[in-house]
Amino acid sequence: MSTPEKLPELFGSMVFNEDTMQQRLSPASYKAWKKCITEGTSLDISIANEIAEAMKQWAVENGCTHFTHWFQPMTGVTAEKHDSFISPVGGGKVILEFSGKELVRGEPDASSFPSGGLRATFEARGYTAWDPTSFAFIKDGSLCIPTIFCSYSGEALDKKMPLLRSMDQVSRQAVRILRLFGDTETKRVVAQVGPEQEYFLIDKEDYAKREDLKLTGRTLFGAKPPKGQELEDHYFGAIRPRVAAFMKDLDEELWKLGVLSKTKHNEVAPCQHEMAPIFSDANSACDSNQLAMEMMKKVADKHGLVCLLHEKPFAGVNGSGKHDNWSLATDTGKNLFKPGSTPSQNAQFLLFLAAFIKGVDEYQDFLRATVAFAGNDHRLGAQEAPPAVLSIFLGDDLNAVVESIIKGTPYKDTGKRTLEIGVDVLPSIPQDNTDRNRTSPMAFTGNKFEFRMLGSSQSISGPNIALNTIMSEQLEQFADKLEKAKDFQSELQKLIKKTLTDHQRIIFNGNGYDDAWIAEAEKRGLCNLTSTADALPAYIAKKNVDLFAKHGIYTQSEVQARYEIHVENYTTVIGIEAATMIDMIKHEILPAVSGYATDLCERADSKSAMGVACKYEKTTATAIGKLTDTLMDACDKLEKDLGKIPADAKKAMDYSHKTIVADMVKARAAADELETMTAKEYWPFPVYSDMLFYM
Repeated sequence: MSTPEKLPELFGSMVFNEDTMQQRLSPASYKAWKKCITEGTSLDISIANEIAEAMKQWAVENGCTHFTHWFQPMTGVTAEKHDSFISPVGGGKVILEFSGKELVRGEPDASSFPSGGLRATFEARGYTAWDPTSFAFIKDGSLCIPTIFCSYSGEALDKKMPLLRSMDQVSRQAVRILRLFGDTETKRVVAQVGPEQEYFLIDKEDYAKREDLKLTGRTLFGAKPPKGQELEDHYFGAIRPRVAAFMKDLDEELWKLGVLSKTKHNEVAPCQHEMAPIFSDANSACDSNQLAMEMMKKVADKHGLVCLLHEKPFAGVNGSGKHDNWSLATDTGKNLFKPGSTPSQNAQFLLFLAAFIKGVDEYQDFLRATVAFAGNDHRLGAQEAPPAVLSIFLGDDLNAVVESIIKGTPYKDTGKRTLEIGVDVLPSIPQDNTDRNRTSPMAFTGNKFEFRMLGSSQSISGPNIALNTIMSEQLEQFADKLEKAKDFQSELQKLIKKTLTDHQRIIFNGNGYDDAWIAEAEKRGLCNLTSTADALPAYIAKKNVDLFAKHGIYTQSEVQARYEIHVENYTTVIGIEAATMIDMIKHEILPAVSGYATDLCERADSKSAMGVACKYEKTTATAIGKLTDTLMDACDKLEKDLGKIPADAKKAMDYSHKTIVADMVKARAAADELETMTAKEYWPFPVYSDMLFYM
């Protein structure tokens, strides 16, 4: 265990970071690497060889025997293929080697990763290429080198390559805007991200007894316990010792890997917790979040716990999301979504704000599609997470400013002034002056936007790729217009006013859980894509495909591939859940309740023979018998319907949503009612009370 005074020394100790590189590389090589990441220049093979040798020496000194290209295929998790440093030199001896070629490129088998048709199974080649903007790190005795993953013909087979493309594009367009406001210093604008991660912890012994948790990550059965989260006594409550010990170890493991783990606390539901990091660039944030999810599971195991990252492990209590805090910052340290104190800064802020509002409105369907998958269907719109309708929350002060611009009326602060963009001074809007509207899918929180629709298990790359690309499009449109303006100030004012006026429908500051908002959203013409089956077709809508192709983020075939992967994944997940449910009903629940009913009947006969009343036994046995028949019928229907899934992928997804999910709901209802009637010692697996209140 580390001591607080040694924390600075611990942080990043397992990372081949910039400080380590500066110490171990020649000045010329270090300078070449810096130029590579800041200006996008290529590295000479001699430089790559020197970096590789320095990496190897550092890794070996820290106990490594292997290296791996660590990449993020379209499975949503990371992948690794480990190779040792050993190289034969004859005479039965070896030396440790690691070349620049091995650093820069690898060739894992691509045939077994999802490709959405980009690669045929017999076309196995896939290539990993070093991402020099991400630091290498040591994990489990191996040197891990963050890489992109692409096909033989160059198509992106991963989540990192499109993210890097989107970051470059939003930087390019944002710098154009900054030049119009007289900023000649900024060379790059960086998408900044801070993903808050929610998760559940349960006892490993309980987990091992539940087939549904092991195979699907969530409980397919479970009656509501007498106590859930009604007393609101868990949120921000005192952290129990066993969980505190886990959190302490988790922080230390993450800090070693350079992950900026900052905040930890109890969440709303029993056994639910959250970790939040300090902001970093979007690429590092995505890498770090993948590491955080992996480390949560590993550290939990050491403490006799299991970390559940599914969006809805337990019905009846809050599920887990991932709040994606997104902003833009210059390489000089200025946050472009922070209102300034001068007229030009205010105008610049309002222009970026208008671009974001316009982008979210025009591409609301695609943003919804980026968070659409089977697990998240249990959260969105379920009175515990944002509704499935995209809207933007600005808060009272900023919304009043926006309305004053749209209406051309005085903005009421200490004095009554008409806000003239770039001339008058925007009233001070200090950070965190906006309330946290937890019912809003996209909330402005002082100097950033909090995209709250992400699911706890998903990679954050997809949503951030979308945000970066959408923003790039709007900034490009604005720059094209303003660069041609004869009167910049006049054109700027007209542009901001028109944009806010045309897209004010996406702004909503009220209660997103209220049914009245859904009705209002429909009147405004906003999308209400309530399920994954409804949302995923937005991936291949022409305007969305054109957007990503135009900015070079995805080719048309890459967009199509991702759509097909998501569609197939949804059907596969539902199929696994349905098959697991059938297995548990047949082999666990029905035998258990039948045995209990039999024992009740035998007790009733025994009591009757003695002239003793047996109302409980007879009534309960009769009720269990009827419910058992209901459950059997529901199980039979589920099994038959599962065998009728269409071959066509889109039809299979729609069928799974409309038919299989509905069958599962009916089967669960009968099983959960049987749980409430069956004696505890007969029920075949731990119930909610056992798992949620284990401390």
